[in-house]
Amino acid sequence: MKPIGVLVCALGGEGGGVLAEWLYGAAVRAGLAAQSTSIPGVAQRTGATTYYLEVCPVPDAALGGRRPVFGLSPVAGEIDLLVSSELLETARQVGNGMATAARTTVLSATTRALTVAEKMQQADGRADSAALVAALRRHARHCELLDFDALAKQAGTVVSAPMLGAIAASGVLPIPRAVFEAQIGAGGKGASSAKGIEASLRGFALAFDAVAAHRAVLDAALAPAAPAAAPDLRALARERLRAYQGEAYVRLYDERLARVEAAAGAGGEAAAEVTRWLALWMAFDDIVHVAGLKLAAARQARVRREVGARDDEIVKVFDHFKPGVPEFAALLPPRAAARLLAWDRRRVAAGREPWALPLKVGTHTVGGTLMLRALAALKAWRPHGSRWATEQALIERWLAAVERGAREHPALGVELAKCGRLIKGYGSTNERGKDNLLHLIDHLAFGAGDAGARADAVRAACSAALADEGGRAFDQQLVAHGAPPRPPREQAVRWYKRRPDSRPAT
Repeated sequence: MKPIGVLVCALGGEGGGVLAEWLYGAAVRAGLAAQSTSIPGVAQRTGATTYYLEVCPVPDAALGGRRPVFGLSPVAGEIDLLVSSELLETARQVGNGMATAARTTVLSATTRALTVAEKMQQADGRADSAALVAALRRHARHCELLDFDALAKQAGTVVSAPMLGAIAASGVLPIPRAVFEAQIGAGGKGASSAKGIEASLRGFALAFDAVAAHRAVLDAALAPAAPAAAPDLRALARERLRAYQGEAYVRLYDERLARVEAAAGAGGEAAAEVTRWLALWMAFDDIVHVAGLKLAAARQARVRREVGARDDEIVKVFDHFKPGVPEFAALLPPRAAARLLAWDRRRVAAGREPWALPLKVGTHTVGGTLMLRALAALKAWRPHGSRWATEQALIERWLAAVERGAREHPALGVELAKCGRLIKGYGSTNERGKDNLLHLIDHLAFGAGDAGARADAVRAACSAALADEGGRAFDQQLVAHGAPPRPPREQAVRWYKRRPDSRPAT
């Protein structure tokens, strides 16, 4: 007889080790021989920790003295139950061949923890959750999807407890529900206190009941969701800009958008793209904006919620900042900012590091709060700073290009409007995006040839710029469509003295 193979995948801090202990303990408590092993991941989101269990489906008493032989690691195609606390991790294990349509029951969370690779993309690099779910269904005998994180929060526990409830209700393991609950009640590393045990049992029950009633619950959960009502992007943009710089700034946004609509047509695709990207660009990140975000009441509430603090508990929050010359120069008038930036460039040209001021601010302290409030209060001064003047001038150049392109050819206006995607982030990422946008406008959008062909060239170049941070693909697209590549940027070479080798000669 073959043992039942169970593969559990959990991210750091989710109690995967506790879940594996519960499973092993429940099997032993039920009189079944079992073995558990684990393979630790590198970090919380660079690799999940996997736990592999094999459970003999026949009680020890019925084996007549024989002892089952277990494997130490999972084998592709030999898994009966795959359980995962994150959707992409589940799909990764399926891609490794761990699930088969003929054998494997898959219990997966519907939640996502974005990978580093997804976050690094300049465009929207998130994996398509619908495609991941479709892949799970194709490669599983039976697939159950639950929001383990929501169930855990509802019960006041971690996701390992709802995951255990889903496992118990799946019927893959011949272990009664009461045995699983008794194992949780026995305490241990995961729930040593009565309060912890109670919360774990609540999470277990919520998931068990949901899976047990899957005909009513899961069919509705897995059915194609009704399309959500499209958000009012213009209302969201106005709200964002009103908080950023006040009502006058909202009126400027409306005036700019009206100009684009006059050229491209109200309700058209170009106007829709500008509606979003213009608001994001106008609310550019600076130290004033960051200070306001750090002080926001919603942020304080989120931090307390994430650490599970009670109302009577004190939470200390330390924020680390490292503003450099560009951040300080952004708030100075243009002439003063130019002198300060020139000073920093001379430092870099001489082989020194750019000047920066590392700060550790206790947001929970009076001094830290006052410092951030002083920075946030500079909102009124922001329009007098050099960064403001620079950003507004660049925004006007982009909008003028969109208007001109829309009048020449609708597709060209749309593609130039979509180029607003290039402006994102802060520091070198933000500067690189603006440089790419200006080069594209100056050398590719308005040249000789058919306007429709130029629209295709702008689309290809913009996509290349977003896909390749180094810019090589962007330059290749520029040259392929008859535009010059970007000029190389100066970069200081720093020389470091090597310390004499103090080791004794051998």
